[in-house]
Amino acid sequence: MKNKISQTHTFNNMLTSIKSLFFISAFWIVVSCGSKEEVADATTAVAENTVALSAAQSKNAAISLGKIEQRSISSVLKVNGRIDVPPQNMISVSVPMGGYLKSTKLLPGMHINKGEVIAIMEDQQYIQLQQDYLTAKARLNFTANEYQRQKELNQSKASSDKVFQQTEVDYTTEKINVKSLAERLELIGINPDKMAENTISKSINLVSPIDGYVSKVNVNIGKFTQPSEVLFELINPADIHLALTIFERDLEKLSIGQKLFAYTNNQPEKKHECEIILIGQNLSEERSTEVHSHFENYDKSLVPGMYMNAEIEIKNNKAYALPEEAIVRFENKQYIFLAGDEGTYSIQEVKTGSSENGFVEIISGESLIGKKVVIKGTYNLLMTMKNKVEE
Repeated sequence: MKNKISQTHTFNNMLTSIKSLFFISAFWIVVSCGSKEEVADATTAVAENTVALSAAQSKNAAISLGKIEQRSISSVLKVNGRIDVPPQNMISVSVPMGGYLKSTKLLPGMHINKGEVIAIMEDQQYIQLQQDYLTAKARLNFTANEYQRQKELNQSKASSDKVFQQTEVDYTTEKINVKSLAERLELIGINPDKMAENTISKSINLVSPIDGYVSKVNVNIGKFTQPSEVLFELINPADIHLALTIFERDLEKLSIGQKLFAYTNNQPEKKHECEIILIGQNLSEERSTEVHSHFENYDKSLVPGMYMNAEIEIKNNKAYALPEEAIVRFENKQYIFLAGDEGTYSIQEVKTGSSENGFVEIISGESLIGKKVVIKGTYNLLMTMKNKVEE
């Protein structure tokens, strides 16, 4: 009985040992396989980022090396704004004495010339003003003659000083009255020097003070207008300009006289050349200011208040750049190749900026200073690397 129990115990120990050996072996097999896969992955990663060529292969691939350098590369600053007119170029037309609008042919957008009659006004007060002026002028002639007569009499002591002084006061008063009425006539567009008893009219002409365009028509024929009421609004396009919104970070890039090209959303292909004439000195709460630019050739289709986009060419004197041939594009990314020892070349992703005259700005390009960069033959290296990985 004891022998049977002993044999059973021995068998169980052997079974346990076999199981342990099995699990240990299985563990080392898994670890060994995992290590091989990691080595394979590491080898693949190296193969994907680096390619080695012999001297003959480098020659056949037409590889040429160079270094990153600083160049002056222009970039484009895109901004927006609106067409604006300075206050001195916006004219509000009104009648100082008021009156009824007899006729006008003005329509918004119509071009007008300086001195052109833009409306005819009527009112009985125009008649009264002309009558008062002519009456005052007639009295002035009488008092002038009387003043001269009394002056001569006073000098010969034929009249008293009091009479002469009263005549002098009357003469001065009439001169003031005539001058005042003449100014009022000129205010409504009547030349007092051409006034006569047979030229009195119930109508006056409103003439345009500028060459420009009609912006607004606020009255209709037959309407009575008050002296403070604006009949028409005119625009002188000689100084119409584009007011652009520029943020604080971009202000140092701009200067007076700098050129830019503006365009509307409806006609982006139609560029309007402008020149910066004024840079604002105050920042808004949004940390921006207005920069005013003048149109080189004004297009009458551009009206005040219209929104426009603009592209401003900016010179960057501190850009690190490489030739365009040094940049290779693959799967929507951009890369360069760096030359190593013994004909090895490693690929490196880069971020690019503006380009000009065959050179491309490299963002954070200072990290490439002193390194050998492949500037020719980059696509040949890319094809070689892809073929190696596919194998």
